[in-house]
Amino acid sequence: MIRFLPIVLSLGLAAPAIAQGAGASLDGRWTVDLSSEPGQVYTKEMVLKLAADGTVSGSFYDSEIEAGRWKADRGRTCVSFRTTDGAGPYHSAACLRGDRVEGQTWAEHRRFLFNWNAVRAK
Repeated sequence: MIRFLPIVLSLGLAAPAIAQGAGASLDGRWTVDLSSEPGQVYTKEMVLKLAADGTVSGSFYDSEIEAGRWKADRGRTCVSFRTTDGAGPYHSAACLRGDRVEGQTWAEHRRFLFNWNAVRAK
């Protein structure tokens, strides 16, 4: 049984590296389109830092991500996180779709759900 120990250890150590690789394309700086009217331009930066343990840190809409998780599953990589404006929480979820991010943010205290898109920041 001891001869299998290196295999088990290598499998356990490889999992975080595989997970980080899966989320690496979502990791980084994004320009989020928050326009609510056609032809209107309103963008904010989103920074996502995906850790191998499945946590997400960074910022969105000038607010630090307080809690976040990411997962690569069912052919897509997604994040979910919470930020605040000081009056209440904003819950955001987004998935990578090709070279873009499609997301939504829900603010119960403001009574809105907003769909948004993002592209990689230049």
